[in-house]
Amino acid sequence: MGKILAIANQKGGVGKTTTAVNLGASLALAERKVLLIDLDPQGNATTASGLDKRKQSYSVAHVLLEGIPWEKAIKNTEIRYLKIVPSNPSMLTAEFSLMEREGGEKLLKEKIKEISSEFHFIILDCPPSMGYLTLNALVAAHSVIIPLQSEYLAMEGLSEILSFIRKIQNRFNPELEIEGILITMHDERTVLARQVESEARRYFPGKVFTTVIPRNIRLSEAPSYGKPIVLYDIKSKGAQAYLNLAKEILRR
Repeated sequence: MGKILAIANQKGGVGKTTTAVNLGASLALAERKVLLIDLDPQGNATTASGLDKRKQSYSVAHVLLEGIPWEKAIKNTEIRYLKIVPSNPSMLTAEFSLMEREGGEKLLKEKIKEISSEFHFIILDCPPSMGYLTLNALVAAHSVIIPLQSEYLAMEGLSEILSFIRKIQNRFNPELEIEGILITMHDERTVLARQVESEARRYFPGKVFTTVIPRNIRLSEAPSYGKPIVLYDIKSKGAQAYLNLAKEILRR
């Protein structure tokens, strides 16, 4: 069975999708079979992977709610071992439909069982909210990566997502683990960034990844070209950071 990793944080703009796409690509370069599932109605992971969300016939919503086979929803990317279930406009109403279903919070978990043996990693890119789509992801996941932006109030947001995770562990998924807290958008030159990293490592010993994702212009540019950073500029600091993150996860 493949490892199911959710990338979650209720705050937007913290590097969640950047992490989902680039970690997936980096693991795929290591010849691990990876499936990236875009659960965010905004579809940014879909775009950053080189697909036009407006032209996608199926999303995970069709798999969960209409019984469409996975093979119709899974698409190839430019990287051989990386596949994606794209987002499309149907995701906008998926959350409400899941809420209305009995046991709707477990639908993704049940459906993923059909394909989990085909991949080494299944990465779930969650919306920037603690709604039903994120709930489905965390109920289905073996572990969760929490991106933590090196900015003011980051620690406050972290406490909220950790509280949400604890509730899910207590009610739905006692085996859910925190894979790690990932420092993102880090500028080592600023006192604030260094303070955020220091506090995170002090309050959550052993839970913060050694790898730190820097604030990097090439990382910001890559999605507009529909490419993971390892295809856009593999020599950049951002690409090297995500390759190091993949190595850190593979060593575990």
